[in-house]
Amino acid sequence: MLAYSGGLDTSIIIPWLKEHYNNCEVIAVCGNVGQKGELEGLEERAKASGASKLYIEDLTDEFVEDYVIPTMQAGADYPETRCRAHAQIQNVR
Repeated sequence: MLAYSGGLDTSIIIPWLKEHYNNCEVIAVCGNVGQKGELEGLEERAKASGASKLYIEDLTDEFVEDYVIPTMQAGADYPETRCRAHAQIQNVR
């Protein structure tokens, strides 16, 4: 099982794992934390890289409730993303 983002690193590690571990089965898993457009075509990329399956788990509520909201309540501030994070919280509510 491989935590899969669809980026270069996780895409090239799939054939490497299969080559170095006796053609093992690689199952890719991705957490959906609200990144909508980035998930498009992810299954095709995973399979094209050699993964047998891709599971996309919807972790949006957990991510916002357990990480985004507590971070904002703690007063964390990163000006360039503040508005985007606030907008995401409003969409979840």
